[in-house]
Amino acid sequence: MKERLVAVWGMFALHCRLYNLWEEPLSKPRVAVLMGSKNDYDIMRPAEETLESLGIEADVRVISAHRTPGRLVDFLGEAEKTGFEVVICGAGGAAHLAGVAAAHTILPVLGVPIESSPLKGLDALLATVQMPGGIPVGTLAIGKAGAKNAALLAAAIIARKDEGIRANLQEFRRAQSEDVPDRP
Repeated sequence: MKERLVAVWGMFALHCRLYNLWEEPLSKPRVAVLMGSKNDYDIMRPAEETLESLGIEADVRVISAHRTPGRLVDFLGEAEKTGFEVVICGAGGAAHLAGVAAAHTILPVLGVPIESSPLKGLDALLATVQMPGGIPVGTLAIGKAGAKNAALLAAAIIARKDEGIRANLQEFRRAQSEDVPDRP
């Protein structure tokens, strides 16, 4: 019985080495993409997709500054320790998510105002951009363009220390420039 157990263990160990199961742990998310409501996902999806296209893993969550403040504080309390480098927050209306997040972490926080009221996102833009001195939030455009640009800004922050991400970002910019026609 003992010899059989040793043989099975040996085959398992060989299998793990062949497939690099002990070499590198699975990659960890480097960017948190938070939104105040599941209804905001359609607007925030370009952030997730852009990060993925640049080779940056994201953790996408619904966390409300108003309805789940404990969840937000708990998440941000562990975010830096678990490897997050940037937090992107999308919220509409009062749009306190980015500001509350910035108050609970020293990680860069990027805010994406979301159109969700009769004010067409202007309320969310003003709530996100008008932070008191000392609690900075990098504020992007309202909506999907803001979500995409938040991802690109997060990538630029990460690219300062990661040559692979830097190369991916440079390639993105090159391809984007090539896609612009000379004439209509």
